[in-house]
Amino acid sequence: MSHNTFGHLFRVTTWGESHGPALGCVVDGCPPGLRFTQDSLQHWMDKRKPGQSRFVTQRREADLVKVLSGVMLEDDGTMVTTGTPVSMLIENTDQRSKDYSDIAKRYRPGHADFTYDVKYGVRDYRGGGRSSARETAARVAAGGLARLVVPGVNVRAALVQIGEHRINRDNWDWSVVDTNPFFAPDPEIVPVWEEYLDGIRKSGSSVGAVIEVVADNVPAGLGAPIYAKLDQDIAANLMSINAVKGVEIGNGFEAARISGEENADEMRIGEDGKPVFLSNNAGGILGGISTGQPVVARFAVKPTSSILNDRRSIDADGNEVDVRTKGRHDPCVGIRAVPIGEAMVACVIADHYLRDRGQTGRLD
Repeated sequence: MSHNTFGHLFRVTTWGESHGPALGCVVDGCPPGLRFTQDSLQHWMDKRKPGQSRFVTQRREADLVKVLSGVMLEDDGTMVTTGTPVSMLIENTDQRSKDYSDIAKRYRPGHADFTYDVKYGVRDYRGGGRSSARETAARVAAGGLARLVVPGVNVRAALVQIGEHRINRDNWDWSVVDTNPFFAPDPEIVPVWEEYLDGIRKSGSSVGAVIEVVADNVPAGLGAPIYAKLDQDIAANLMSINAVKGVEIGNGFEAARISGEENADEMRIGEDGKPVFLSNNAGGILGGISTGQPVVARFAVKPTSSILNDRRSIDADGNEVDVRTKGRHDPCVGIRAVPIGEAMVACVIADHYLRDRGQTGRLD
């Protein structure tokens, strides 16, 4: 299997499977001189790790990331990147492969079981192997480094919809995102989602979600026309996350409903003599190039395909079967996709920042 690498100058290759001994990534092209600590990197891993509430899978993984190469360690424990490949490892410690023995030859509806078997003639049925969202832990590790590449950029995300229940955007408060199990920016939606997901979980079913990612302080000028657009790469990276079925930039599909007058982001000159946009329908990107406004992207995550209720399917021998997936699964996989979305957008911005410096020579 090829195609395990993304990025051009900030280049990330991930490896490993859900039920293997470990997984990880190699970040090639990471600039030298970036300083970080084990705790600062682990902070991002802890946002994604499973088992933190009753609303996510109860698989217990510490997700401790080990940096194996590409850094020099200072006396106070600070790591400094050397410019050589940074290799990071995350051990799997709570696999229960026996939970999947019943579906060794059965294709789970909504999963990649059938397509992997068709393409490769073999599949790792233990939690989906490479197609499992467990692989995304390595991306979050890479995203921790990516955040250090562009000075001042702040990439953060929040859950804005679960099933039919959306947040009230008038209540948006970034300070509450990390204080509830949903990464919700609206404190009033939390009890609604709690009751709703408790019902979904107890019924053995699942539901989808929408996540919004916002990158502040992105320099103007990142990206390039036609085949290297910033929004193009953001969409590709977000679509690469397991279970993602849709991406929009800025006001996205809403742009199809409104007029040109409403959609265009008008401009004026600010008091400091610099351009000021009067709105941000474009999501901080015009013609594939960043405008200097916040970069805004949203992505939709489908309901978790592993559910406890019988679904009709077939097996590898051509028999019609019913499939019920055992094991520990997220009733809403979109919750833990929040830090993954942050990481993927951070990696894109880091990559385009380095590409822009290489092409234009700009250093700010």
